[in-house]
Amino acid sequence: MDEGTASVGRPRAFDEETVLDRAVEVFWRHGYEGTSLSALTGAMGINRPSLYATFGSKEELFRRAFARYRETRVAYAAVALELPTAYAVIEEHLRSAVDALTAGDHPPGCLSIQGGLACSPENARVSEFLAAGRAAGEEALERRLARAVQEGDLPPHVDPRALARFVMAVGEGHAVHAAAGATREELHASVDIALQAVAAMSGRTAGAAGAS
Repeated sequence: MDEGTASVGRPRAFDEETVLDRAVEVFWRHGYEGTSLSALTGAMGINRPSLYATFGSKEELFRRAFARYRETRVAYAAVALELPTAYAVIEEHLRSAVDALTAGDHPPGCLSIQGGLACSPENARVSEFLAAGRAAGEEALERRLARAVQEGDLPPHVDPRALARFVMAVGEGHAVHAAAGATREELHASVDIALQAVAAMSGRTAGAAGAS
């Protein structure tokens, strides 16, 4: 049996994390609908049969790529939730997000927003999937802020859901502006204003809120 015959049907060996990282960048840059299979296979360095054998479909590849993105590029969100005060949680979440959004080693902005905020009806599942991911992040932040109210770290009049929605809206707005070219310094200035609002709501100065 010659070499060509032996290789027929044999999947090409590759590191899944590496090819997922490459898929993340393509989806991030072009969005789900704007990304062709040819662009994916070219960037990932695999052929279509290998892509389908490993990931099943373009949509499933996107879901896997998004999970990889959250594990690597958005890991700061879980880290922020472990900080001791609500103010510190919010500051870390917003400032780390700005740093991630404006890092120079990937397209500016956020895959969650640019990946498929608007899709045609046949790809509505992608938009719904991304919306569910954002909602899950918001719910995790809401639970942490509710704990802060229970512990007396935030005043009892604070609505954890409204505060979590505010933080997420600021972060998602920053993602849009980062994609449009806003600089890291400009976005951090916006975070400064958001933190002043958080501190005022909690009845403390920003410096005192951060130190508590």
